[in-house]
Amino acid sequence: MLKKTITFSIMVLVSFLSFSCKDDVVPKPSSYLRLDYPEAKYVNFENECPFAFEMNSDAVIKGEKNCGFTISYPKMKATIYLTYKPVNNNINKLLRDAQKLTYEHVIKADDILEQPYLNPGKKVYGMFYQVDGNAATNSQFYATDSTKHFVTGSVYFYTKPNFDSIMPAASYIKNDMQRLMETLKWK
Repeated sequence: MLKKTITFSIMVLVSFLSFSCKDDVVPKPSSYLRLDYPEAKYVNFENECPFAFEMNSDAVIKGEKNCGFTISYPKMKATIYLTYKPVNNNINKLLRDAQKLTYEHVIKADDILEQPYLNPGKKVYGMFYQVDGNAATNSQFYATDSTKHFVTGSVYFYTKPNFDSIMPAASYIKNDMQRLMETLKWK
């Protein structure tokens, strides 16, 4: 009887071990949301205002008062705000105000990169700011001819600033803003 009990126990144990074998559980690697945006196609925008520029054909532009514009990106929940001001012997004040607007974000910003822009052929001079970190805006610029025209632009997202989450969209719109600034021409 003991021999039969031992044999039965060994057979149950072997059966249990053979049917309970499974692949080792391996944790899945972390994944990140992949956001791919279509390649930007640019169109010329021109109206009665004293300047023209190229903008992304997927964006929606709306005119505001005094030649200001909002350029919306509905899929990315972002808007570029463009402001135009004529220069009337107040270029220093306009420059100071544009720089002050950018550096108000220094509290939340990890870094602010300044990229000067000079195009003597079109008489467009300015500065492009890339604001890294969880600031309210990730890109801003100003452009002027120093004598008659002054344009500022900044992008804002309709979400709480979290640079890691909006980085693909912020990078895409930053490229559009740089294109806008580089194609700006005065009438």
